[in-house]
Amino acid sequence: MSPAPPSLSPWWSPDRRADRRPRLEARGRIKRAIRDWFEARGFTEVEAAALQVSPGNEAHLHAFATEALSLQGGASPLYLHTSPEFACKKLLASGETRIFDFARVFRNRERGPLHHPEFTMLEWYRAGEDWKVLMDDCAALLALAAEAAGTTSLTWRDRTCDPFAEPQRLTLAQAFQDRAGIDLLATLYPDGAGDGPALSEATRKAGIRVAPDDTWSDVFSRVLVERIEPTLGDVRPTLLCEYPAPEAALARRCAHDPRVSERFELYACGVELANAFGELTDPAEQRRRLEAEMDEKARIYGERYPLDEDFLAALALMPQASGAALGFDRLVMLATGARTIEDVLWTPVTKAQ
Repeated sequence: MSPAPPSLSPWWSPDRRADRRPRLEARGRIKRAIRDWFEARGFTEVEAAALQVSPGNEAHLHAFATEALSLQGGASPLYLHTSPEFACKKLLASGETRIFDFARVFRNRERGPLHHPEFTMLEWYRAGEDWKVLMDDCAALLALAAEAAGTTSLTWRDRTCDPFAEPQRLTLAQAFQDRAGIDLLATLYPDGAGDGPALSEATRKAGIRVAPDDTWSDVFSRVLVERIEPTLGDVRPTLLCEYPAPEAALARRCAHDPRVSERFELYACGVELANAFGELTDPAEQRRRLEAEMDEKARIYGERYPLDEDFLAALALMPQASGAALGFDRLVMLATGARTIEDVLWTPVTKAQ
């Protein structure tokens, strides 16, 4: 039997090494450059444990569950974390002020050109600093990654982005108005809750499909995916900011308008690279939001994850802070021109047969 062609052979086949190794070497250079950048600015590298009592409490993120067995035969449920966020915020509560983590994280039900069940999340936190400082961090990291990879542009499929250009700053309200003709803020009540019928009606008029049982968040996500995200990060990076309050469960509300929050996402070549917040530190409000997320998860998927009571207790001691999470593998993809996320992973997870 003749060997499988390189595109179909497993990642460990010697005939694929020549294609894979340059990108993996670039991955190492990018990681070293980023580590040096953070350490030069007084950040401490930390290592959050992957096993947690709660994997995170976002409705649409799915975890890998396991259990810890005692010598007496008892079992306690644990999860592989979907983000090191809760653990990192506990470190802020303990007194750390500037930290970063190249965390291995795990998300179930995710696999494709931009998704992998195990991947590397670069998270960093700044105690006592404004969330907009993170925008400057993101711009610096794009340029740093390109320099380390020896390129002048980020590429994904047929799209390019200049990593050295000043990012465009675009609010969600502006994006919805410009790309879909929808007045997003008019579909939010003064307390930040979403007016589902109002957004559904505006979305139908924009020519986008709406189902009878769609919630405000369902419709928001559909407009974002169909009309907004495909337009972002061409020529120069985009910082999509001031997410509506229903879409920012872990972020503070903006002082100038409580309908929106201190949250932004970084895009390049239409690819979401980073998600950042001005962090919510009110334990009671955070509990309410996480419980609402789990209620939504139960409604859609029939399951819920426990809350991390230790995390909620730590919030009472946590200082005001800002934090960001960046998909490191995606950044390497764009900096090396890779086709899929697996092209920049040393050992991709074997696909189920």
